[in-house]
Amino acid sequence: MSGVGAADDGGGGAGMTGSIQDEVFVVAADVFGVDPRSLNASSSPEQVEAWDSVQHLNLVLALESKYGVAFEPEEMEELKNLGQIATLVAAKIS
Repeated sequence: MSGVGAADDGGGGAGMTGSIQDEVFVVAADVFGVDPRSLNASSSPEQVEAWDSVQHLNLVLALESKYGVAFEPEEMEELKNLGQIATLVAAKIS
């Protein structure tokens, strides 16, 4: 099984470097209490048992803290999977 830092698994985030996506997976895994290798770009609340509305907010706050960015409430509501989240993070820090 590929570990964090491996090439993109093809689950989304086209054109994004794997490192930001992998970092988002690690942050999400920490927030959700799961192995980062169990997550991919299409991971969503439907697939991650611990991903509820409170944990969604905790994920957003953790990413804001890590990257020094701020998400608008509308952006937070539109984030449906880790690929979308990583793409938005990448756009905010570039």
